[in-house]
This record gives sequence, structure tokens and C-alpha cells, in this order.
Amino acid sequence: MKLVFAALLSGTVFGAGLAVAEMTNPAKVLGFLDLAGSWDPSLAFVMGTALAASAVAYRLHRSPAPAAGSIDSRLIGGACLFGMGWGIAGFCPGPAVASLVTGSADVALFVGAMLGGMGLFHLVEKTAPRKVAQHAA
Repeated sequence: MKLVFAALLSGTVFGAGLAVAEMTNPAKVLGFLDLAGSWDPSLAFVMGTALAASAVAYRLHRSPAPAAGSIDSRLIGGACLFGMGWGIAGFCPGPAVASLVTGSADVALFVGAMLGGMGLFHLVEKTAPRKVAQHAA
């Protein structure tokens, strides 16, 4: 029960932070990505704060470093696909889910497409599982 409460509290604080920082507003995000127009640097401050907080938590948790060779074509391809979707829609998964409370049809369509993509990935992953490369330590 403690784990469920901690997850609920973390998600609520995360969603509230997204709302306060206006990261649930696609125009705000697209303004950050518009380097040639009227660039809005506020997302850089949000990202920097999140990076600092996660770096502290990472150190406190003493998580092991990622394995050598963990950056592969699938990771790079996924990052590119994520970035393209973010740039087109102005949403990434967290703010999109938090924005569902607005009742916007565009947000619901984005979240539906996102969930469909996740489902498609899992379907493809079942039929063609990833081969994990073995690297010497």
C-alpha cells in the first residue's frame, strides 16, 4: 500500500509541476523548439531543474551506471521517433496524460495514438524479440 501511495503522490507532484511550468501547453513547448522564431527558453529551465533533481536522486539511490554498448540503433531510432512526435504535436507522454483533464479532443487523440503505438511495439516485440548483445566487461 505504501508503494501505491508513493507512486500516486509522485505522479500528482509531477503532473502539478508540469501544469505550473505550463508544459501541458503545446504552444509553450513548440515555442522552445522554434529557434528561428520567437524562442521561449522556459523549457530549458524546466529540463535543467528536472536533470538536477534526478541527478541527486540517482546518486542517493546509488544506481549502477548503464552497461557499455547500451546505446544501439533501436535506442537512437526510438529517441528520433520520440523527438519527431514531440516536435509535431508539442506533447510528450507525461504532459499529454496530465492534459487529459482538459477534455480536449486533440489531447485524447494524441494519447490514443501514443497508447496504440505502445501496443504495436509490444506486439512486434513478441514476434521478433530483441537480441541482447554480450559485451566484455
